[in-house]
Amino acid sequence: MSHFYGTLQGSRGQATRVGTKNSGLTTQCASWEGAIRCEAMHDKATGKDMVRVSKVTWHGAGEDKLLYLGMIGKSEEKLKGVM
Repeated sequence: MSHFYGTLQGSRGQATRVGTKNSGLTTQCASWEGAIRCEAMHDKATGKDMVRVSKVTWHGAGEDKLLYLGMIGKSEEKLKGVM
């Protein structure tokens, strides 16, 4: 059963993907200058839905840097010193 839901829109129209509590859902948005990765996951220990947003390299360009790690929809869980 779906727990996470993702959409993307590009020149070929819209597509959707789903993920379960076990599989999670990972998306990437990239250009020739790097990419952003978003990973949704369910934390069994706390029962909370979490998200990790990172800058990542793409075909050798860009940098690897964690931008956000916390509960989905809860800004107070931001990493200290980020944004």
